[in-house]
Amino acid sequence: MNVTDPIADMLTRIRNASMARHLHVAIPASNLKRAVAQVLKQEGYIDEYEVLPEGPQGTIRISLKYTPDKKPVIVGLKRVSRPGLRIYSRRGDIPRVMGGLGTAIISTSRGVMTGKQAHYERVGGEVLCYIW
Repeated sequence: MNVTDPIADMLTRIRNASMARHLHVAIPASNLKRAVAQVLKQEGYIDEYEVLPEGPQGTIRISLKYTPDKKPVIVGLKRVSRPGLRIYSRRGDIPRVMGGLGTAIISTSRGVMTGKQAHYERVGGEVLCYIW
């Protein structure tokens, strides 16, 4: 399968698996996707992720997280910057998601991090996605 936007594909797979109440979702691996998965784990949106050496590039297996009443922790995902229209943000212009209840994931010169971390470290970058 030829995917032109791998991050959008990752977010769509997570969204679909979450809505279908799956426990795990498998995603073709890349360094950027690993970094996004690490941020999702740090922020508590997923339980765990592991990189499996399957296929030519490997696979990321993400364990999704649910509340005690079986509702997904991830309510929404939105891809912001895409191949046809890149969205960059300065340190002072980093967007707040859902009035601070959500998280902006940003690719900076110091790696992939949340909007709050980027603001704290005084760096801007490409706004990859919003999650809430």
